[in-house]
Amino acid sequence: MSLLDRYQQAVYDLLFKARSTQREAVRKAGEIVADAVTHGRHVYLHRICHSIEMDLYERGGGPVFYQLYKAEETQLQPGDVLFVSSVSGRTIAVVNLAYDMVQAGVNVIALTSMEYARAVEPVHESGKRLHEFVTLALDNCAPAAEAMMEVEGLEARFAAASGIASAFILWSVTSVAVEKMLQEGCRPGILKSFNFPGGGEYNEGLRERYKECGY
Repeated sequence: MSLLDRYQQAVYDLLFKARSTQREAVRKAGEIVADAVTHGRHVYLHRICHSIEMDLYERGGGPVFYQLYKAEETQLQPGDVLFVSSVSGRTIAVVNLAYDMVQAGVNVIALTSMEYARAVEPVHESGKRLHEFVTLALDNCAPAAEAMMEVEGLEARFAAASGIASAFILWSVTSVAVEKMLQEGCRPGILKSFNFPGGGEYNEGLRERYKECGY
């Protein structure tokens, strides 16, 4: 079997595992997001893996209510939601941020690899890893040390898992949030592609509405 076929099969298996094992956690995360938005709170995306959060922020088909977390600017309030990510669960800057925000009453949802986290020691002074103290943890199902495949002739394993799985999980969470909001009579603003005719003007209208009602 070619490396291409092996890689694609590994991705199919990864997404199937995420779908089959994380459904309940995804549902809970989506409900947390929907509840926050409909009650006037904000939802922030910290850096997810290597900028996977940009697949949801200001994208055609994505909700207007996602905002980027900016360390020097963002002032989170109790009841807000913050998505964070550390595949190992021990990236110290992420763990410190998440811990402080939980203590401040922010709902922190973490994307992490349970297999990876359980293979390493915690680094936070609390003695806990990321998934052990956040509001909710979503397992991106990446293997320990991230890479999925052994390839003959290569010393290191090949093909990172967490980015693809995290994008899949985040869009899944978003689908739950959007559906719940619609069921409750709140129509979330969904952005159009900026480069499609009329998209820019439509999105400007959504942003103005977001300032007024938060969704």
